Amino acid sequence: MRPLHVTVCELPDDRAQFQNAWAALVDHVRTSASQLVLLPEMPFAPWLAASPEFDASAWDAAVAEHDAWLPRLADLAPAAVIGSRPVTRGSLRLNEGFVRDTAHGYRAVHDKRFLPDEDGYWEAKWYSPGDGRFELAAIAGAQVGMLVCTELWSLGHAQEYGRKGGEVIVTPRATGKPTVEKWLVGGKAAAIVSGAFSLSSNWTAGDTGGDFGGAGWIIDPDGRELARTSRARPFQTATIDLDAAVAAKQTYPRYAVR
Repeated sequence: MRPLHVTVCELPDDRAQFQNAWAALVDHVRTSASQLVLLPEMPFAPWLAASPEFDASAWDAAVAEHDAWLPRLADLAPAAVIGSRPVTRGSLRLNEGFVRDTAHGYRAVHDKRFLPDEDGYWEAKWYSPGDGRFELAAIAGAQVGMLVCTELWSLGHAQEYGRKGGEVIVTPRATGKPTVEKWLVGGKAAAIVSGAFSLSSNWTAGDTGGDFGGAGWIIDPDGRELARTSRARPFQTATIDLDAAVAAKQTYPRYAVR
């Protein structure tokens, strides 16, 4: 058995509430002895893609706010922390998936490729698609693949992560209340086709009454829901067995669909 203590969360879109939520998350992670913490998609600034009109000053402010929060990731040490943030790289504006751990510090591991372009989620107006590379990263002793929000629906990439030996698939999200159950189906499908544990964290509506739906999850390689966050329980930690993900690759349907 190779146990790994993993934490998922839902964090509020209300900036005034966010500081208190962060402090509570830090306490939870320390008490739970978490080894891997997944944050929501771009959590440290107001959601940019709510507007269909790109605003350079808003983009620059969000980049700066995320940069300012990066040192605070150490609050969660010694756990490895995974999330995403807006970055400007050359001429490109990107949603960069990252990990911060004590062994390597900060490193980029993925750029979001698939971008929605609809009411509340005008991401194609705000940043560029990533280069299309979906590579595993060694994080907290696990082989981890990242599918940022909409990328979860690219099940072929989840399956490919599994073929390459992926043990955990992480999905930082910013998704709405009406679609919670649909996203859970996606998380279960990604786990089943990959033979990996599926983890997701999401934004949740704060006292501003926003649209975000919470429901972070921990799902095992056969699609069983091990934990789900809620407004009452915004942080959930579970111990997963990475050897179970290795064994799952030899069971149905993974062995039959290669």
